[in-house]
Amino acid sequence: MSGIIIIGAGMAGHRAVIGLRANGYDGAITLVGEEALMPYDRPPLSKSAILEEQEPLPVWLMDEGIAASLKADVRLKHTATAIDRKAKTVSLNDGSSLGYHKLLLATGAKPRRLPVPGGERAILLRNFEDALALRARFQPGARVVVVGGGFIGLELASSANKRGSKVTLIEAQPRILMRGVPEDIARIIHDRHAAAGVDLRMGQGIAEITETSVRLANGDEILFDAVIAGIGAAPEIRLAEAAGLALDNGIAVDGTLQTSDPDIFAAGDCCSFPHPLFGDVRIRLEAWRNAQDQGTLAGENMLGAGKIYKGIPWFWSDQYELNLQVSGLPHLGRRIIERKPSPESLILFHLTEEGRLVGASGIGPGNSIGRDIKLAEMLIARQAHPATELLADRAVQLKSLLK
Repeated sequence: MSGIIIIGAGMAGHRAVIGLRANGYDGAITLVGEEALMPYDRPPLSKSAILEEQEPLPVWLMDEGIAASLKADVRLKHTATAIDRKAKTVSLNDGSSLGYHKLLLATGAKPRRLPVPGGERAILLRNFEDALALRARFQPGARVVVVGGGFIGLELASSANKRGSKVTLIEAQPRILMRGVPEDIARIIHDRHAAAGVDLRMGQGIAEITETSVRLANGDEILFDAVIAGIGAAPEIRLAEAAGLALDNGIAVDGTLQTSDPDIFAAGDCCSFPHPLFGDVRIRLEAWRNAQDQGTLAGENMLGAGKIYKGIPWFWSDQYELNLQVSGLPHLGRRIIERKPSPESLILFHLTEEGRLVGASGIGPGNSIGRDIKLAEMLIARQAHPATELLADRAVQLKSLLK
């Protein structure tokens, strides 16, 4: 008997199960996951899973009890090997085959390996088991080399530093966080890492990784006890590609998250989609909330809701005591307006030449910027054209601009 199959037991897959049941679907749901663990939250892997004093546990999204209450057949340690679109079946690695009337691909993204000689020696952070392995390596005095100055690389550098390791971070670009984070905010994070004792090597290529050292293109050699690659992730498209689905920086979906096959949907890190609030520019997001919201919407749309995804992109990262948040698509803005909610915090508003707010970037201790970023997100969703002098004036509550 065919039902709905969801391939990928992460946030998007988990939320799709909930979305299906919340909207009255009472048919069979099969959730296929590669790992031996029930669905768990991923953001803690680079932070609390490494830093907790006690032996950490996954932050569960779904356990056996929840799966039973949702009447979801969770197939752990299973990999989907092929999709037969004509027969509407999915083949699994154990030789079994499942029929579907709707299929969701929530396959996520896989971390990229270092494309240098010896790059396979670098540890990747993919799952909870990897986080435990890094936790064991990040010991006081251990020499840790992190390759990559993006969100994951910096979070791992911070975690290793907090555990007492001697950290060197290598970034090939001229600065950290080149994608999507303004230079002024990136500089604050750079300086905070430097103040903590992290040795940051900017604009440095890697010639080779040996068993004991990273050899830079400039001839420097950095000895290590552990080397980690955090150079981004590639969408997991192998299954979709073999099935002949349209691809465009991931699995290409329309505004309803439907692929080029009307019975197959995709959600989360694996897919790219047109965003109606930004001129239908096609984007792909590797973000927790995007996976959550798209998974929920995919559940509804597989039942025929036909809703367009309009979620505002939102990213966050913790660096020591600092919280970084980015909302919207700052790179579409040509004008930047600065706001200082407090002496320790900074928010940058990104506007088009016509004055429309398209992004907001902020950093500050604790949750000092959270409220303002959320209000900025609401202004972005309304396609607002706020007065720049009001954005800059910290005495003006952003909430007043929503009226």
